[in-house]
Amino acid sequence: MLFRIHFFPGLCFLLLSVVLVLEVTRRLLGRYPERKILFVPGAAISIVLQMFGYLLEFQRVQRHVPALLSTSLECAALVECMWLIGFYLALLVWAKAPRFQASRRAFFQAAGAGMCIVPVAGTAFGIVRRNQFRVNEVRVPIPNLQKDLDGLRIVQVTDIHLSPFLSEMEFARVIDMANETRADLALVTGDLITRRGDPLDACLHQLSRLRADAGVLGCLGNHEVYAGAENYVTTHARRMGIKFLRQQAEVLQFGSARINFAGVDYQKMHSKYLVDAEQMIVPGLLNVLLSHNPDVFPVAAAQGYDLTVAGHTHGGQVDVEILHQHLNVARYFTSYVQGLYQEGNSSIYVSNGIGTIGVPVRLGAPPEVSLLHLCAI
Repeated sequence: MLFRIHFFPGLCFLLLSVVLVLEVTRRLLGRYPERKILFVPGAAISIVLQMFGYLLEFQRVQRHVPALLSTSLECAALVECMWLIGFYLALLVWAKAPRFQASRRAFFQAAGAGMCIVPVAGTAFGIVRRNQFRVNEVRVPIPNLQKDLDGLRIVQVTDIHLSPFLSEMEFARVIDMANETRADLALVTGDLITRRGDPLDACLHQLSRLRADAGVLGCLGNHEVYAGAENYVTTHARRMGIKFLRQQAEVLQFGSARINFAGVDYQKMHSKYLVDAEQMIVPGLLNVLLSHNPDVFPVAAAQGYDLTVAGHTHGGQVDVEILHQHLNVARYFTSYVQGLYQEGNSSIYVSNGIGTIGVPVRLGAPPEVSLLHLCAI
């Protein structure tokens, strides 16, 4: 699925899919009863696929299924559900088609066919666009920023999800793009892979190629937790010169000025955020928090962090704008989906990230290497 769906929402999604399958089958049998031998087995296969797609969201099931097969089944289940929605809408339109007015009937038939095709066509377009990486430059205003920090450039790479749908060669292009920014500091803010069996060592190898004057810092994401790879990533990355901050802080010098960078492990959604994180703040310095989950921002701002750098949402991964309103799954989980947000004197930047989860689609939320420019105001 597009996001790590927990039990109840995932079950609702599964039930919706099953209801769609049964309703579509009922309507088709009512129209073409002689084709029962085709429709009934097809419906059974569809329901089984949806059940597999749901079960594969659970780590206990995933660990027994090869990563390529698991990802492919999840992808197929979601694409099929999207097609079912379109096909069901098409059936409703066709049912309204006038029987004896040829021109109007042709219009309704064409409209129904369009509804059936659009979800699949949109998915195909999103698959093609998923690896169209870009560098997104963002000015981050900081009140009372010291002169030597004005214009500081921080490059962020996040939500990599190196997996069957993002190759090491493609990720190498991302690292090259990040290095071409010639940033002062590089940040990696979690989700190197998606699940056990994904090429974690290959991801770490490419991350070791990141170059920045002040080095590379990072924090861990929820998929490191799911894969049971938190300690492995921390240990092996440190050997490669990357320091993942796990409830730790690191003060870096830039000219005559210093910045305190604090990092936290993944903060579970809607839990009590940033417990004891205020103890990592250094008074008198610019304090920057690395947190994979952007939903911590109000707490971080209240604790005194000047800037939070996050990912996790993929920008919604599929984002549709209607009447200046952005519609995407991430909005149901957090108010901080993509871009720069400010609260008082504190800011957060939420990157769209690089990879995908579930279906390998990017629509309206292009994958990005984020380049943050600190600016005095």
